[in-house]
Amino acid sequence: MKRIVVAALACTLAFPVLAKDIATVNGQGISQENLDQFVSLLIEQGAQDTPQLRDQVKQEMISRLVAVQAAEKAGLQKEPAIRMETELATQGILVRALMSRYLKDHPITEADLQKEYDTIKAEQGDRKEYKLRHILVKAEDDAKALIQAIKDKKTTFEDAAKKDSIDPGSGQNGGELGWGPSSNYVPEFAAAVESMNKGDLTNAPVQTQFGWHVIEVEDTRPVAFPSFDEAKPQLEEMMRQSALAEYQKSLMESAKIVETPAN
Repeated sequence: MKRIVVAALACTLAFPVLAKDIATVNGQGISQENLDQFVSLLIEQGAQDTPQLRDQVKQEMISRLVAVQAAEKAGLQKEPAIRMETELATQGILVRALMSRYLKDHPITEADLQKEYDTIKAEQGDRKEYKLRHILVKAEDDAKALIQAIKDKKTTFEDAAKKDSIDPGSGQNGGELGWGPSSNYVPEFAAAVESMNKGDLTNAPVQTQFGWHVIEVEDTRPVAFPSFDEAKPQLEEMMRQSALAEYQKSLMESAKIVETPAN
């Protein structure tokens, strides 16, 4: 709890004195309104409004003001590094407040979420997962020979993978890669998989940065799409971030910016 209080009080000295003082430090007052405002912030973060909390906030505000007065007396606020840090902190607070205000004024509605969900589902509803196995070799001719041997039933895919595959992860398991979307693999491999059906063996070796692949699609199934309720939290956050990005872009486009060339 103390960490929450300290964090919330980071801005306490910026508030003007508009009400009865609850304490003074070297003649500088700390108002009841300041205390009430910060207690409200802590309540929003999950704290309970209790006499103990209010006393803790009060003591922290007093301690903080004592330290700030000492820093100002030492002239620290005039040091360039401190001025820069203060300016950056103020900018950060203002930017966060601006973005928060924008989202408050332009909320993501339930209808917005449903529309976006339906769009994504329509785009991705036909996605598949593939149960694959492969044999990886260095030379194209070796891969071609393996394909022909498997088709002629001179060997099985599993035996060929155990004997010839240079992929240490899958080779000893008969080339098994398990279930997954084609996006799990490098583009050349993925493109080959997407062109195949259940039970297919590649007619020609597939080259990737790793070597030459012989691929077999053991099975396929549709990707289970999450329900609206399951997707809603992630979808809402995605739409909020997208809205903020568009807002920031509009601010940049409407601003008159003149950059000075570097010397």
